[in-house]
Amino acid sequence: MPIESKLEQVRALREHGYVVVPGLVAPERCEEMRDVARQQLIDAAMPVEFEADLQYPGAPDSKSAPGGHTVRRLLDAYARDALFADWAKSPDVRGWMEIYFGEQPVLSRAHHNCVMTKHPAYGSLTGWHRDVRYWNFQRDDLVSAWIALGAETVENGGLWFVPMSHKLTFTSDRFDSAKFFRADIPENEALIRSAVSPELKAGDVVFFHCNTLHSAGKNLTDEVKFSLVYTYRGASNPPLPGTRSASKEDVPLT
Repeated sequence: MPIESKLEQVRALREHGYVVVPGLVAPERCEEMRDVARQQLIDAAMPVEFEADLQYPGAPDSKSAPGGHTVRRLLDAYARDALFADWAKSPDVRGWMEIYFGEQPVLSRAHHNCVMTKHPAYGSLTGWHRDVRYWNFQRDDLVSAWIALGAETVENGGLWFVPMSHKLTFTSDRFDSAKFFRADIPENEALIRSAVSPELKAGDVVFFHCNTLHSAGKNLTDEVKFSLVYTYRGASNPPLPGTRSASKEDVPLT
């Protein structure tokens, strides 16, 4: 990818809080990763997170309820398969992150680092939130890369973003006890009405800032949606000792 294109994309991310990079993952590579993810989902290859674990709206009440063993995330994607790890450290990603951070980028293994699987029927919706709600770093300046392994639309639970929300400061009362952005407050409702949901094709990548408000709806189609998600930081922005953010050894991109 030409350096000029990456610079323009980074500028868009800084301005809007997210940017879509079409076709960053080659079709063959995307298909291979999707096939691996699909087989690991069939095998319920550990570690996994179940919808019932989180109790988000639409999730089964418990693991013993109908749909109780619906998988939400195939965890630790970096260690699951060389295809996932190779993409996480690929030159395209490293070069992009070097431009954004202006220093050596580092992959966080404690956050995201998973294959998101959104199922019909028992796949829950995700409320409005900022990813940094449970993250602990010296600075709130991290970027996530969301890779669409298949088509993503509003119908199958695609992402929604509130543009430029990463620049806003909110008081704690704008969020509920679980740190989700409250939709019952007029000033919050106005922001949510400005949200957009970019339609993605297989191989498209969305880069978004850790403070950007985002959400995702339910999957109303008949097929499982697969997305690979990683989060990156600059080398000078380490996790705070003793927190979950420091619970796994990070991976410097070299």
